[in-house]
Amino acid sequence: MAGKYSREMNEQKPSGGDEQTEFRIAKLNQVWEKAKRMQLSPVRQTELHSDLKIQEKDELQWKKIKVEGLDENGEREAQLRRNFNVILAKYGMDGKRDTRPLESNYLKDHDTKEGDMFDDPRLDKLWNKAKNSGKFSSEELQNLKREFQHHKDKTHEYNILMDTVSRTEEIHKNVISPLEGDTKEHVLHQKHTDLKQKMRDLNQGFERLRKLSHEGFTEDSEFREPRVIELWEAAKRANLTEDELDSLKEELRHFETKVEKHSHYQEQLELSHQKLRHVEALGDKEHIKKNQEKYNTIAEKTREIGYKMKKHMQDLSNKISRQGLQHNEL
Repeated sequence: MAGKYSREMNEQKPSGGDEQTEFRIAKLNQVWEKAKRMQLSPVRQTELHSDLKIQEKDELQWKKIKVEGLDENGEREAQLRRNFNVILAKYGMDGKRDTRPLESNYLKDHDTKEGDMFDDPRLDKLWNKAKNSGKFSSEELQNLKREFQHHKDKTHEYNILMDTVSRTEEIHKNVISPLEGDTKEHVLHQKHTDLKQKMRDLNQGFERLRKLSHEGFTEDSEFREPRVIELWEAAKRANLTEDELDSLKEELRHFETKVEKHSHYQEQLELSHQKLRHVEALGDKEHIKKNQEKYNTIAEKTREIGYKMKKHMQDLSNKISRQGLQHNEL
């Protein structure tokens, strides 16, 4: 797998024909082509596309930085390689059999065995307690379920990252040379820092869910979307000034609108796909063509909004880290 997506395959080779490719980096096109053959669900396929677009943006940025000699210790390059490996693992393309369920689409909730929804006994116990407590309206329960689902997804991502780091360490142990020792150590240290931060985030996320489940939502809850709440909680811990927090709160409101729009399009995409399958079964070619065009349009729009949303989230996350760091240094 590593050979297939190796450095040599990184640059898009000019082809003889004028075939249109989806990405400007060859290995990302390989992943995308493979994904299209894998029968991923429509929502999951658009999520992968957005992740690959973010990876493409980061890799092209890194190439500029490298030319300017600004990644001497290879930290950014190692981060990119790790991100790429995480994408492969997340979508079941790393050649490993993943026993964790991959689908996290909320439309699939009705297929899940009641009482065993989040693949984590602690979460399931907390959820069942909250659901039966009578503290939550049906709308609040939906919001709470989204937060639980988000935590489950974050745990899944942490496990993938930990697995990726473990495998990379094994490789480094086997190939390390005296000249590269310091650099490799530095990169591994950075990975462990990332893991520790993610573990801290998970613990804080679980504590928040525990508190919510026992106390319910407060009247002054600033946001509804789990990803936005997570950023807001991080901002409040980052030692920012009142003005910076107010400014960030406004930006997070715009971001939340983007997240909600993305969720709406994901739902429309799933419904459009179901309708297309239904029409295909009936066999009316004119109807199939019309529904296929509609489905393609919604899929394209969902990918586009997904990329913008993930890029915005990346920017906000970096901004919070950067501002927090500046204050800690003062």
